[in-house]
This record gives sequence, C-alpha cells and structure tokens, in this order.
Amino acid sequence: MGLLVDGKWQDKWYDTSKNGGKFERQASKFRDKVSNEDGSTFPAESGRYHLYVSLACPWAHRALIFRKLKGLEAHIDVSVVHPEMLDQGWEFKDYPGSTGDKLYNFDYAHQIYTEAAPEITTRVTVPILWDKRTETIVNNESAEIIRIFNSGFNSLTNNEDDYYPNAQREEIDAVNNMVYHDINNGVYKAGFATTQEAYEEAVTALFCALDRVEERLSKQRYLVGSKITEADWRLFTTLIRFDAVYHGHFKCNKKQIADYPNIYGYMKELYQVPGVAETVNFDHIKRHYYYSHTMINPTQVIPVGPEQDLMSPHGRDKIER
Repeated sequence: MGLLVDGKWQDKWYDTSKNGGKFERQASKFRDKVSNEDGSTFPAESGRYHLYVSLACPWAHRALIFRKLKGLEAHIDVSVVHPEMLDQGWEFKDYPGSTGDKLYNFDYAHQIYTEAAPEITTRVTVPILWDKRTETIVNNESAEIIRIFNSGFNSLTNNEDDYYPNAQREEIDAVNNMVYHDINNGVYKAGFATTQEAYEEAVTALFCALDRVEERLSKQRYLVGSKITEADWRLFTTLIRFDAVYHGHFKCNKKQIADYPNIYGYMKELYQVPGVAETVNFDHIKRHYYYSHTMINPTQVIPVGPEQDLMSPHGRDKIER
C-alpha cells in the first residue's frame, strides 16, 4: 500500500499518528460524470469507457454489480488487478480471475493515475472509470460511478431499472450516510486503528449500526422499502466480506453476519439476484486482505473458512413491506 506524491510512487502506509490512532480515508480526486447533456466532456458512448477494478475491493465491487445489473458489459470493458497489494500497490499480474491491463499493458495501477495526471498526489484506489478517447480518469469515486452506471448509459441499454429513484433519494441518502460511516468505512476504522481507544470507538459504532440495520430489516424487505435500491448494494459489498475477512482480520468479532437472522437472509437474497454471485470472488477477497496487510497479518497465512451456503433459502420473500 502506498501513494503517489508529485507523480512519484512511495510505499507508505496510512499515518494514523496525528489522528489519535484513527484511520481517515482520503477523498477521491476525479469526480466527473458521463452525461448526454449538451457540452458534456464525457458523453455516453459504447466502447469509449473502461473500468479498472479489484475483485477483492468492496468499493470496486459496487461498480461491477451495477455494470452487471444495468447490462453494461457489452459497452464498458474491465481490467482486473491481482488480489495482492504490496509495495507497489495494486498490480497487473497473472492470477486466476485477473486480466492484466487491457489498455496500456501497465504493470501497476498507479501508472494509470500518472497517465491521466503526471504530477498527481493521491492514494491509488479502485474503481477507476477511464475514458479511452481523452485518455484520462473520469471518476474514481465508487459512490458516483454507480450512479453514472445507474442512469448515464440508459440511452445505450434501454435498461430503465432505477436504483436511485427521485421519490426515495432523501431516505436513500440518509441510509447511505449511516452505512458508509459506521459500516462500509467502519470496518476499516476498526481494522486500521492503531490505538485501543480508536479501535473500540470504531467497533462499537459498527455493531450499533448493524443492530439498527437488523431492526430495520425485521420490518421491511430492503433498506428503503419494498424494492432494492443503491443503498442495498452499497451495504451488500461489506456484508459479503464480513464473516470471511472483517470478523477476524479486522477484529470486528462481536458477532458474525450469520448471527443476524434478518441481515443474513437479506445478504443471501441479494447474492442470489441473477448475475450478482458471479461478481463475488472469495479467493481474491481473502487473499487480498490476509496476504496484503502484513502489518496486521505478518505471516500472510490465509484462512480456509468460513463455510457458507449462500444459495440456501433466504426467507425474505415472506416480508411484504
């Protein structure tokens, strides 16, 4: 894990010393959108855009799910990095499920960033939405990329499924805010904390939030009513990694997701949505976290479990609301 400073790669872990041992995530640098509005720099065009992802990363996983759900595979190609992230960050190496860099044959993801901005200072993260025509990064913020995929390419796919409907946006945004701070990022706040106080603060907030989600899902089928929205997919990518990685590796071990009957059934239902299971790769997920984070797991031993039957009946169809 490292970062670019003035376009030069540096192998540096997160500095938590100035934050009382707390992990703080850097804001994304590229925040443009794809739009067919007049004068748009990035109009929706088939074959123009390329997505860089890790199958291990929950943020990149969101983008892969939306690409699948919105029928964008024929329009947006994908390069998949190697699951290990060591002294050069995300790498393009041979590994089952990885593809190499299909555009430039680069060795490292940080080269994609410097191709777009040679003197950039930033952490190198995925997903990356790349424009092949102007040869630059359109966006590297997963929350915005999924909204681009949700509606930006509808003219190409005729897929009008809307996971961010106007009538529910206020509630979706409120749920997203809680889920992001206390669950999506909460597991990292716990796992990357370097003081006992910072860890306990994060893990307490995490399980309080999971308790709230469990209660919410006892009364309604999805996070925002009776239909799946982006809020569900944003939570799903953390839930599907929880028992395999975050419970042990990040010391989020008060409970497993399997201990929450409503959340567990809900997670299985989302996993069973057509096309979603094929975006989940537990080999990449476990290899990335346990092998890459040597400051947490210096032996790099990767656990064999847990055993999960994610295709068993989920029971969520009994909830009408």
